[in-house]
Amino acid sequence: MGLHIQVKHDRDILIVRLRGELDHHASEQVRRSIEDELAQGGFSHLVLNLADLEFMDSSGLGVILGRYKKVTQLGGKMMLCAIRPSVHRLMEMSGLFKILPTHEDERSAIKACGVAS
Repeated sequence: MGLHIQVKHDRDILIVRLRGELDHHASEQVRRSIEDELAQGGFSHLVLNLADLEFMDSSGLGVILGRYKKVTQLGGKMMLCAIRPSVHRLMEMSGLFKILPTHEDERSAIKACGVAS
């Protein structure tokens, strides 16, 4: 199936929507896409919308954790939103939710970044 990455900007928030499968084949593409956007500057926060992410393996967890570390080092916040049950279970078992906040939808994740609309 592969992976499709959609990038959107909302003020100083980088919003990344993932559709498909985030596995070891696609993890480098996701890492590079997010890093390239962050390198352009102007973004303090990152929202990952996983509504259309059907599958993720441990390499996907690594990419998410790495981006979390990068964003927090830059003084920003990272939020996850709209996580499907199968992906949610993997994240839960990994302990990712102990450090990364999750939200029901993109709108609430953006609001949680503390950016006034």
